Amino acid sequence: MAGESAGALHEARTLSVSVLRSPQDVYAFAADPRNLPRWSWIESAEPDGDRWRVTTAGGTARLRPSPANDLGVLDHDIEPAPGVVVHVPMRVVPNGTGSEVLFTLIRLPGTTDEAFEDDARTVAADLARLKAELEV
Repeated sequence: MAGESAGALHEARTLSVSVLRSPQDVYAFAADPRNLPRWSWIESAEPDGDRWRVTTAGGTARLRPSPANDLGVLDHDIEPAPGVVVHVPMRVVPNGTGSEVLFTLIRLPGTTDEAFEDDARTVAADLARLKAELEV
């Protein structure tokens, strides 16, 4: 955007997994927060108004999923503490007769190299579990 310097960008890494299911099937499963404990680092998810209260090994957070859509957008915001919101970009796109699930991990200011690599490993493991859940 005009007026923003290149220094305003953060390191990003997109991780993906191919899934032998239709984009519609993958989206329907992954978009439902009740399924998060089956495939992600989230241990439990309960509705809380227009958001979800989720429990992780690190404590409780609030999650706001993207509105339902036909574009495969699975973006969500995580609020680990009041006033702290982390946007998580995620998509399901067609790939041949199946799908590709893409998760973009953005390195937040102050994140160490080790923590960023740990986050990437967690995302990769989550995507592998998502694939396993859907290809049963």
